[in-house]
Amino acid sequence: MSTLLLAAGVGSRLDPLTRVTAKAALPLAGRTLIERALDWLAREGRHDVVINLHHRPAAIAAVVGDGAHLGLRVRYSWEPTILGSAGGPRHALPLLDSETLLIVNAEPLCDFPIAPLVSHHTASGADVTLAVVPNRAPDEFNGLVADERGHVREIVPKGRAQGTWHFIGVQVARSSVFAGLPDGEPAETIPGIYREAIARGSLDIRVHAVETAPIHVGTPQEYLAAALALASRSCCDSTIEPGADVASSARIRRSLIWPGVRIGPEVDLVGCIVAGAAVVPAGVRATNAVVMPESFARTGETVERRQGLALFPLPIAGGQ
Repeated sequence: MSTLLLAAGVGSRLDPLTRVTAKAALPLAGRTLIERALDWLAREGRHDVVINLHHRPAAIAAVVGDGAHLGLRVRYSWEPTILGSAGGPRHALPLLDSETLLIVNAEPLCDFPIAPLVSHHTASGADVTLAVVPNRAPDEFNGLVADERGHVREIVPKGRAQGTWHFIGVQVARSSVFAGLPDGEPAETIPGIYREAIARGSLDIRVHAVETAPIHVGTPQEYLAAALALASRSCCDSTIEPGADVASSARIRRSLIWPGVRIGPEVDLVGCIVAGAAVVPAGVRATNAVVMPESFARTGETVERRQGLALFPLPIAGGQ
């Protein structure tokens, strides 16, 4: 079974961080998001992986290369125009030499046994099997309604998705699901061809519930929360990535400091992400902000500019 890791997205919800690098190349507790995804696939015995690329592809290729250092064989499917969650698999089909595909989003981060998902798909004879968890955030995520046999009967928009399933970005699908799409044209799965197929009854799409909830890293708030959760495992309340230079007198609380960042003495940061090789001068104070070099701020953009830095607001998740 071929494996496709979807990493082409622009990551617009993670702006301004994705002005610096690809979403999948964001650092997270000593690894990048895509390395964490590939580690999981390798542990699950998926050693031959195709990655689709579009936004800042060099950032991902520089981290992953041919995958040998991760115990993998990695190849790339390049998308000059971003093709979406269905158009991407269609474009990658020449590299995916199997009738059944494992398709994994680079985000959210998952860690559950893949074999039961594959076995469920094979035994059911479905065209598509989606890994799901109960939808705990129905105002944030669309939901799937399935019958007692797991057949998806409806896709419910967020805001009224209580009591539904939440698709976590991992699926097994027949390659024929994508083969009929025109190559090079954008298309989506859940909001596009799957929704249409459910309405027509033309595909057997099923759900497979998994027990481990994914780690969402889709917004700066979620990204910081994920970093702090990982840091707490090592009894820290902040994450200072390898390659960052932080003065001993700086106070860094509930913050994430990227590689290449320099933090001067007496700097006081609370609830911040410092990125883009920023140099934070002595004495700077910031709270709940993405701190980057001022050069990343766009002309006419409303953002605080201070001492060569741009401070983008970072509201606390949940509005607290």
